[in-house]
Amino acid sequence: MKVVIVGCTHAGVAAVRQIHQEHPDAQVTVYERDNNVSFLSCGIPLYLSGTVQRLEDMFYATPADLSDLGATVRIKHDVLKIDAATKTLTVENLETHAVFQDRYDKLIMTTGSYVIVPPLIGIDHERVLLCKDYWQAQAIHDTAKKHKHVTIVGGGYVGVELTDAYARTDHDVTLIQGNNQILNHYIDQNISDMATALLASHGVDIHLNKRVKSFRGNKETGGVIIETNDQDYQADLVIVCTGFMANTELLRGQVDMDKHGAIITNDYQQTSDPDIFAAGDACTVRFNPTGRNAYIPLATNAVRQGMLAARNLFGPVQKFMGTQGSTAMLLFDHTLASTGATLRTALEDGLDAASVTYEGSYRPDFMHPNAPVTIDLVYERPTRRILGAQFWSTHELTQSANAVSIAIQNRNTIDDLAYVDMLFQPHFDQPFNYLNLVAQQAIAQEQAVAAKKQE
Repeated sequence: MKVVIVGCTHAGVAAVRQIHQEHPDAQVTVYERDNNVSFLSCGIPLYLSGTVQRLEDMFYATPADLSDLGATVRIKHDVLKIDAATKTLTVENLETHAVFQDRYDKLIMTTGSYVIVPPLIGIDHERVLLCKDYWQAQAIHDTAKKHKHVTIVGGGYVGVELTDAYARTDHDVTLIQGNNQILNHYIDQNISDMATALLASHGVDIHLNKRVKSFRGNKETGGVIIETNDQDYQADLVIVCTGFMANTELLRGQVDMDKHGAIITNDYQQTSDPDIFAAGDACTVRFNPTGRNAYIPLATNAVRQGMLAARNLFGPVQKFMGTQGSTAMLLFDHTLASTGATLRTALEDGLDAASVTYEGSYRPDFMHPNAPVTIDLVYERPTRRILGAQFWSTHELTQSANAVSIAIQNRNTIDDLAYVDMLFQPHFDQPFNYLNLVAQQAIAQEQAVAAKKQE
C-alpha cells in the first residue's frame, strides 16, 4: 500500500506518525514544498515579544524525524498536479527543477492554508508584511528592530496577538479593524470591549469599522501610508492579518468542496473520492454547536484530523468528534478564552439562542489576592443546550473553557452544568464553581421569561 501525503505541517506530521504506529508496512511518501515541516505559527508573537528566544524552537519535528519513521520525505518538492482518476501526481523538484510523476493508492491532503492577500494597491510594498510561515515570522522579527511605529491590519486572532507582542516591546502600535469589534469570530461585543480597553490602556491606537483601500510609500519618511474608507494613517511598517484560505487548488473539481474551497470530508476524514483523505486547514470541520460544516483553521483540529485520517486509511476505525473551536490567548495580564458559538454567530446560524453574563470573584472574598471573572454563557432556548462560552480574567481559567467544550460536545444543558459536581476549596473557587453559577444564572433567566409569558 503506497500512501502519499501532500503538505506537512501539523496534520501531515500527525498522519506520518500515526501511520508508522498502526501500519508500519505502508510505503509513505511526503511532498513538502518548503524546506521544513511542523512550524508552529502560533509562536510568532512569542518570538516577537522575546518570550521564545529561538524561532527554531517552534519546530517540533524535522524531516529527519519523519525519515526515521520510515517515510520518504521530499522537501522542496512542489506538487503541480493531482489526477484523481489515474491516482497520479506531477511533482517538481524545486532545487533541480526536474519534473516527474508519482502514484498513490491512498492520498492524504494536508496542504494547509495560505494568508488571504487582499487585492489592494500597494500590498506588495516592501514594508507591508504577511504573517503565517517561518520566513514571514523571521521578517516580522527582524523588521521590528528597525521600525518603531507598526500598524496591524485585521483584528482577528493573529492580528490581536501580534498587537499585544508589539505593544509589549516598546512599539507604537495601531490596530485597524474592518468590523465594529475585534475578535468578532471568537467573542461577543461586551468581552471584546474589555479586550479593546485593555489594549488601549497599553497605548494601542485602535480604529474600528475602517476598511483599508490601499498602501503607498511615504517619500518623506520611507514608511507606508494606509488609505482607508475615511482617512489615511501613517506607519513605519504594516502587518496584514486578514485571515486564511484553504490551499486546495490541486483537487478543485475532483472532490467536493464548500463555497470557499475547503475540502468536505465525512466523519472518517474521507473525501468524496474514497481513496483521498484530507485533514487540517485544507478541509472543513463539523462545528458541534450547529452541527454544520465550518472552516476553523486551528492546529488543534489539524493534529486530530491528521491522526484520524491515518487511522482510517484502511477502513473506518474512529470518527472525528467534531469541534467546538476552543481557543485562548494571553493579553498582557489577562486570559481570554472561548469555546463554541458566540451569541451573534448562533443567531446568525438560525438558532433560538440567548446568553447570560456572570461577573464575580473566582474564589471567596476572604482569600487574597483575588480576581474578578467575567463569563458569557450561550445556550439554545428550546433545548437549553449549551452552545458556547467566553471567559475574561487575570485569573488563569483556560481549563474552564475546556470543561465547557466537553459539555457542548456531550450536548449538556444549562441544567446539567448548573449542578454538575465540581470541587470546592477556598484556594481555587467558590462552593459553587463559577461554571455552576453562570449556568444557574441562565436557568433563572429562562424562569423569568417563562413567568412573564404566563402573566
